[in-house]
Amino acid sequence: MERDTRKFKSVEKYQVDNEIYSLLPFRFHSIDEEREVLVNEIGDYLLVPSGTAASIAGRRIDRSSSLYRDLVANFFISIKPVPDLLDLIAARYRTKHAFLHSFTSLHIFVVTLRCNHTCHYCQVSRATENKVDFDISYQDIDAGIEHIFKSASEDITVEFQGGEPLLAFEKVRYTVERILEQNEVPEFRKHIQFVICSNLTVIDEQILSFCKTHEILLSTSLDGPAFIHNSNRFKNGSGSYESVIEGISRARSVLGNDRVSALMTTSTLSLKYPKVIIDSYLENGFHSIFLRPVSPYGFAVKNKKKNAYHTDEFLKFYKEGLEYILELNKGGISIREDYTTILLQKLLTPFATNYVDLQSPTGLVSNVVVFNYDGFVYASDEARMLAEIKDYTFRLGHVSEPYEDLFFGKKVQQILNAGVAESLAGCSECAFLAYCGTDPVLNYATQNDMQGHRASSIFCKKNMEIFKHLFRILDSGVPEIESIFRSWVYQK
Repeated sequence: MERDTRKFKSVEKYQVDNEIYSLLPFRFHSIDEEREVLVNEIGDYLLVPSGTAASIAGRRIDRSSSLYRDLVANFFISIKPVPDLLDLIAARYRTKHAFLHSFTSLHIFVVTLRCNHTCHYCQVSRATENKVDFDISYQDIDAGIEHIFKSASEDITVEFQGGEPLLAFEKVRYTVERILEQNEVPEFRKHIQFVICSNLTVIDEQILSFCKTHEILLSTSLDGPAFIHNSNRFKNGSGSYESVIEGISRARSVLGNDRVSALMTTSTLSLKYPKVIIDSYLENGFHSIFLRPVSPYGFAVKNKKKNAYHTDEFLKFYKEGLEYILELNKGGISIREDYTTILLQKLLTPFATNYVDLQSPTGLVSNVVVFNYDGFVYASDEARMLAEIKDYTFRLGHVSEPYEDLFFGKKVQQILNAGVAESLAGCSECAFLAYCGTDPVLNYATQNDMQGHRASSIFCKKNMEIFKHLFRILDSGVPEIESIFRSWVYQK
């Protein structure tokens, strides 16, 4: 008699009676004591009673049941060993990975390291306003532009960061004008969007006029009401809340409300006030908010009193905030949570997202690259933050080097090989693989290894719990929840 405990069983053990359904690839995870979620290769999911996955694997599902029909219709099982709609499954898989069809679409220019703020969670070693040696050179800008037009992507976003990029506005102006001039050449022509990430405290009419002419988006930082924002973000030794609110108002008056966005960072102080922060966004005319944890880089790591907190604390903050946002929506107040919206696009639609942190293979280099103020090129914004503390692991080379050496060299191959979740232990068998991604920079910064260790990963712990939480909400039986979620996903 063959023992079931043998590691390797005979071929006959796996042969299936033609009258019994065949399994298609899927993964599963318990979301609480009573329910589990099944997720297939293309991201379709079913919320089912606990133990259902075992019943499916054991071929114990009643062929006359509605569950059986759902499993067939959603490509978890097949009446035939090879399903008739295999081509459709393949097409949907390609759609989920559409971000791989081109190449680097987001190009970040760090035009200066100078800044007029001293934020305690800043990830870079900022320079004072008068130190122009920390501005990017025109020669390096030209080299970066040359690389942009070698990208296979037809849709390009050029983002200006710092420091405070508007302290080097002449470099921003030069870059925009040079790119637009180059884009007039027919063989180079692309669809280009410009974004300036600024604290908006030095913005003036000349800058706003330029932004309006060239349809430039502005992104700023707003951490909530004055007492939180001023605690986090200092300008010349005092709070900057009034300055940023004035800057937002001036920018909106020229560009329009939809051309100015804001991003918050969660400090230890923020954890106590999710509702207050959300209310402040509404009071200041914003209808979306990104509940974002502090990044574990640079000064954010050094200032532990103001920035160090456990993932569980952030998750509590996030859940309370999301619950409040949903209650506001039920009451007719329009506001969405941006990270949730990104995840919901993966859960509720067949489409990919351009959010780098949730891509596999990783979006580092293949979707984003950074041209730093000193001319060196990095795999992501977080990668150049590591360089500010003298860790150059993710430096690709200098912008003057050939495109092939920078974007296809050995360093890039090493990064990309570490960023394929489908081949990483702990990711390859995870139920949320179809929705998640991997971040070699975060893994390296927190675990000293590009591949990382899932059991102790803050990235994994955060995302797994958020996924489970969203599934619990979707399965809560509240009729309007999915309608609210879908409105966020399809909102213009």
